[in-house]
Amino acid sequence: MITVLAGGVGAARFLQGLLAVHRPSDITIISNVGDDAEFFGLHISPDIDIVLYHLAGLSDEEQGFGIRGDTYNVLEAIAHYGYDIWFRLGDRDLATCITRTDLLRRGRSLSEATAEIASALLVPARIIPATDDPLRTKIRTDEGVLDFQDFFVRRRTEGHTREVIFEGAGSARPAPGIVEAIMEAEAVILTPSNPLVSIGPILSIAGIRDALRTTPARVAAVSPIVGGKALKGPADRMLRDQGIEPSAAAIAKLYEDFLDVLVIDNVDADLKAQIESDAGEAGGGGVEVTVTDTIMESMEKKAALARTVLKAVAA
Repeated sequence: MITVLAGGVGAARFLQGLLAVHRPSDITIISNVGDDAEFFGLHISPDIDIVLYHLAGLSDEEQGFGIRGDTYNVLEAIAHYGYDIWFRLGDRDLATCITRTDLLRRGRSLSEATAEIASALLVPARIIPATDDPLRTKIRTDEGVLDFQDFFVRRRTEGHTREVIFEGAGSARPAPGIVEAIMEAEAVILTPSNPLVSIGPILSIAGIRDALRTTPARVAAVSPIVGGKALKGPADRMLRDQGIEPSAAAIAKLYEDFLDVLVIDNVDADLKAQIESDAGEAGGGGVEVTVTDTIMESMEKKAALARTVLKAVAA
């Protein structure tokens, strides 16, 4: 079994490649839920849905989220009632959220609701929310503490990230099957996702980071930082706001207590020796660095990256 920690568009694109080169039924995906929110009384799980739509072949590849060819009749009608529609959900996307909310209100856990939706969409891999308990990412800015979607979507990440807060992390438990998926895996992969707000919420849940430290499987991560910049999203700026210089080396440092392999882009090849040396000095087994093309511009490149990661983590 291959276990993957995922959050965001980069994760979904990597997973498309992974499912193209490895048996989907042998893949378990642990999804970020820190950016879950409620709109119009509906439970929205953006990172789960991004993965669902990409793996079901429904995704709007151009914008990276939502469903290809979706319409917005419901939101346009709601706008007539004076609502500020800053979080856009298409009609078919809303249908997913309505279904999820109905299942939750009828007593299903988020894990169970996700499994039912994935089955209906014919997604061949197993997707598990990191937790069934409330866990919400908050961003402290100069204006105060903001809900993640308010910061990320409404305000378009404007302003400085003074602190990333995982509300509920102290009481959140790993969803059923999460720890086992890590401990029993042949390999564990962290996708090229924002380490602070996509992977960070998952690692904040008691027991998950410990499982990554103690699993007999090797753990690999793909750096989301290439040439000092995030390929998509504000990860580089958010890292800098935390006093961390954005680089592949910084990703290795953030994951150093459990990481065995870091996959970095060709642009950052000159960092390979430094990362391996720094990891060796930090103790433990050190980190092996694999250099390859990590820019997923086509399905062929997604698959090639997945093959490289699987080969590196199996070595």
